[in-house]
Parts: sequence; structure tokens; C-alpha cells
Amino acid sequence: MNAADNVVKAPGLPVKPFVLKKERAAGKRKTADTVFRRMLPYLMILPAMLIFTVFVIYPVFYMLYVSFFDWNMIADMEFLGLKNYVDMFRDKEFWLVLGNTFRFMLMMVPAAILLSLAIALYLKSNTRINRILQNVMFMPNIVSLVSISFIWMWMMDEDRGLFNFVLGLFGADPVNWLGDPKVAMLSLVIVNVWKSLGYYVLIFVAALQGIPGYLYEAAALDRAKPVSTFFRITLPMLSPTLFFLILTGIIGSFKTFECVSLMTGGGPADSTNTMVFELYQQGFVYYHTGYASAMGVVLMLIVGLMTLIYFSVLQKKVHYQ
Repeated sequence: MNAADNVVKAPGLPVKPFVLKKERAAGKRKTADTVFRRMLPYLMILPAMLIFTVFVIYPVFYMLYVSFFDWNMIADMEFLGLKNYVDMFRDKEFWLVLGNTFRFMLMMVPAAILLSLAIALYLKSNTRINRILQNVMFMPNIVSLVSISFIWMWMMDEDRGLFNFVLGLFGADPVNWLGDPKVAMLSLVIVNVWKSLGYYVLIFVAALQGIPGYLYEAAALDRAKPVSTFFRITLPMLSPTLFFLILTGIIGSFKTFECVSLMTGGGPADSTNTMVFELYQQGFVYYHTGYASAMGVVLMLIVGLMTLIYFSVLQKKVHYQ
């Protein structure tokens, strides 16, 4: 009980003005503290939101704006309306590039997921040798893809490459890994799978080690076979991890650029030309900035639509417990 309560409750005594002022000041401080506590989380994320707005939100809306113009980044903009989009959908090159991108995604993501899951099942035991192998496998993920591309270009060289040297030891004919339209896309898939393998394995190993052991003990008591145990226990418990890795793999495969630019340049015969590389060519080689922006908008919509479909179809199949 404070002094103000004593003054108010005393019968027949007038309330002093300084007591009322003190109560009002305390109420204002309490209101200010409440407002500050409510605003503190937003103030904490304000720097990150400013950076996100400047480097993500604003470029997206500016790309959408530029897609309606003819612009070479030097002369004045000329408004075209939807012409860039109409020309893009009428261009056979666009559909070829889009098909190459989907083909790369359908080859790369399943191969990376299945191979990394198989390796993770072998390395899931928390032993010293397994921890060393996990670290070794993760090393390619921290190396620049530019450096990796140059190394693999040497190994895939038709005349002096390591791959053809090994094939020659078995009497096989040399393969033009980066110059044959039938093999070039597979070569890029091999490079990207090799680079991402360590990251996927590490995530899978962590998920496997987090599965409760009593589930496997119960399966052993029921005399469940290893295949049945995998599909009825391991795979359902890995569904959140699979959900995350497949989604990020799909998005990452649509953004592939470095290995295409350095190793094949989109060739041969545009067999490895992907959306991001074609967007770069249109915007920074041919200076068709409006057309490139339209391609960027379409790519963003495709990735967003695929993500929405992926969530709506597979989210209910994920087991979190």
C-alpha cells in the first residue's frame, strides 16, 4: 500500500495536488514501459528487415517494373507493356531453356537425396571414424563452386582428363564429357551432386541420430525385418528432413549458374543452358534488360508455384513426432 492510498482513504481530508501529479507520472511511465516492451522485438529485427527490404524486396519490385520496358541500362526506358512476356513465351529458346532447367532439377535432386541418404545410413553410428568421414565429406560444401568447376573441367577433359584416363585403362573409348550434348548435362549433375553431398549427409546423419532408440528396440522385439523397419520407422521419422532437403534442393537447382557458366557456357547446342544463365546472357551480354527482367519474374513465379504445390501436396505426409 503506498502513500497515495493512505491519503485517498482518509475520511474528510483533501487530496494533495502533488500526490495526483505523482500518480499521473507513474501511470505515464508504466504506459511508456509497456509500449517499449511491445515494440522491443520489432526494434530488434528492424536492422535485418531494412537490409532485407533494400536487397530483396526492392529489387523484386524493381525487376517487375523494368520487365514492362525496353532498356539497355544506358538509353532511356521505352514502355512496352506485356511485349517482353509475349516475346518470351513465343521464343523457342525460352522453352528449351526451361526444359533444360527442369531436366537438371529432376536429375540432380533425386540423385543427391538418395545417395546422401544411403551414405548417412552407413555413417549414422557415432564413432570416431564416422565423424572423421563426415568432416571429410562436408569439405566440398565449403569450397567455392568456381574452384570446383575448374577441377572438374580438368578431370573431364577429353584428351588429358582423369576420367578418360581411367576409362582407357579398361579399354573404353574416351567420352567428351562437356562437349557432347548427350552427356554434358549429366556431367553438370555429377559436379553439383558431389558438391552438395556432404551437406545432405550431415543433415541426414543428425536426423538419424535423433530418432529414439526405443522404436528400433520395439521393432526388434516384433522381429521386424530391416526393410520393414526402414520404411515403417526410419523413413517416416526422416520425413521432416526429407521435406526440407527436397524443397531446398529444388529451389537451388533452379538457381544453378556457376558451373554452367564456367564449364559449358550453356552449350553444346544449348543442351545445358538453364534459366539463370539465359537470364544473365540476356541482361549482361545482350543488354536486353527488360526481357531479362521478364524472365526473372517468370522464374520467380515458377519457383513460388512449385513451392506452393509442394507444400500443399506433401506437408500432410510429414510426421513431426
